[in-house]
Amino acid sequence: MMPSMCSDISEKDMEAFVEVDPTGRYGRYPELLGSGAVKKVYRAFDQEEGIEVAWNQVKLRNFCDDEAMINRLYSEVRLLGDLKNKNIITLYSVWRDEERNTLNFITEVCTSGNLREYRKKHRHVSMKALKKWSRQILKGLDYLHTHEPCVIHRDLNSSNVFINGNVGQVKIGDLGLAATVGKNHSAHSLLGTPEFMAPELYDEDYTEQIDIYSFGMCLLEMVTLELPYSECDNVAKIYRKVTAGVRPQAMNKVKDPKVKEFIEKCLGQPRARPSAADLLKDPFFDGIQDDDDDENSDDYSRS
Repeated sequence: MMPSMCSDISEKDMEAFVEVDPTGRYGRYPELLGSGAVKKVYRAFDQEEGIEVAWNQVKLRNFCDDEAMINRLYSEVRLLGDLKNKNIITLYSVWRDEERNTLNFITEVCTSGNLREYRKKHRHVSMKALKKWSRQILKGLDYLHTHEPCVIHRDLNSSNVFINGNVGQVKIGDLGLAATVGKNHSAHSLLGTPEFMAPELYDEDYTEQIDIYSFGMCLLEMVTLELPYSECDNVAKIYRKVTAGVRPQAMNKVKDPKVKEFIEKCLGQPRARPSAADLLKDPFFDGIQDDDDDENSDDYSRS
């Protein structure tokens, strides 16, 4: 008779959940994967599928009991459940916990964390690999921007892009600040990470092209391993440089003229900035294919 695989595992060796979702399907571990101003992300487990997931928790007291704001946040998170694309983090479940006064949502988890930490850890990365990552970010943006309604990320930066390092798969996540916009594709609120914010965002009148600017800054950081505008010691100085069109000093570290030219395209004036679809067709990506590209490589899973 075969011995049970579990016979050597004692109760104390088994990790205990500190919280379980209302359906009993997802269990949260105490281990923190990351945290932001209003959100904490914990390691969790999907007992039905047998896979690890991320448990995102927003403390609603941070919104000063503004019920309209809380309802808007809830509806925007629920909207993310409609997004189905291999380069966008998948949302599995969302619910509000009245007792703990939290908004919780379960998303897929990427094995290697965010792109900023991954790039710092692996300093010797070829331009070919950086182009592969960039191409996948653009595919995700193209999906968001051509979605009905159009979705603007508004806070794209290297800490909000995640990677499964074993297969080189890149996914855009942390859409907590995302906005859906109507046919005119314009939005009006000041949000984001200063180093990655397009100048028009400060004017609170912008379109999805702000994400292209942020993507350009992401690429700059990936190439130089330097946070854009790291020469500035406060947000006011960043604001002055960005609104005056002064490029970050990190641009001087980009030695390849073709790479610099491509980044400049992304950072151009809003009307001159190419769309994600345009950038995917740019000669910059000639000869670059993702490992999972197939014959329908122009179809970015818009279903």
